Amino acid sequence: MKGIVEERAAMLGEYIIENGATVRSTAKKFGVSKSTVHKDVSQRLKTLNPALYREVRRVLDINKSERHIRGGIATKNKYLREKALEHGEH
Repeated sequence: MKGIVEERAAMLGEYIIENGATVRSTAKKFGVSKSTVHKDVSQRLKTLNPALYREVRRVLDINKSERHIRGGIATKNKYLREKALEHGEH
């Protein structure tokens, strides 16, 4: 079982780097929880593959710094959809 967890941690890390993916999108892609992804790439990967860990950390730090922008865009789109529905019903 241990080999599977180590392999998964490496796969998750590589996916995050190659796609600039977020923890949430990675979890969805691999069918695991956000907690699992986070633990694999922030704890397990640190000891298994320090070089890969550093690259993953760089991508996740960028994602974190941009998080507020994505949230603002999502909110804007939400209100635009509601406004479109409102005008479409009348």
